[in-house]
Amino acid sequence: MKSAFHLAYHVTDLDEARKFYGGLLGCREGRSTETWVDFDFFGHQISLHKGTPFATTNTGKVGDHMVPMPHLGVVLDMASWRELADRLEKSGLEFVMRPTIRFEGQPGEQSTMFFRDPSGNPIEVKGFKDESGIFAT
Repeated sequence: MKSAFHLAYHVTDLDEARKFYGGLLGCREGRSTETWVDFDFFGHQISLHKGTPFATTNTGKVGDHMVPMPHLGVVLDMASWRELADRLEKSGLEFVMRPTIRFEGQPGEQSTMFFRDPSGNPIEVKGFKDESGIFAT
């Protein structure tokens, strides 16, 4: 059994978070109270608490792109990544980085996309054809 991570962070509005994470991303909602809600974030547990989101800056240089730091993310198989990318593009979501391929033809070649949740929290979703590419050097 692989371990799942747990990450808790702030969002400004739990109803918006439910629409985004549950509706748009398709994450199953778990336990909740008036001040927080858990989601199954692609097999991992995130706990969204009502509050002020963490500050971010575009200081992460990856290839030719500057990406928001800090950010959270998930690695999916390519079929799941493509399905999510298509759904997000059709929804009209504003991307920080549109779905693209990075490091093409190199070790660690990956599909990636960056976007923000309604509270401004940056999220990266990567896709790999082969799981062995995740830690390729």
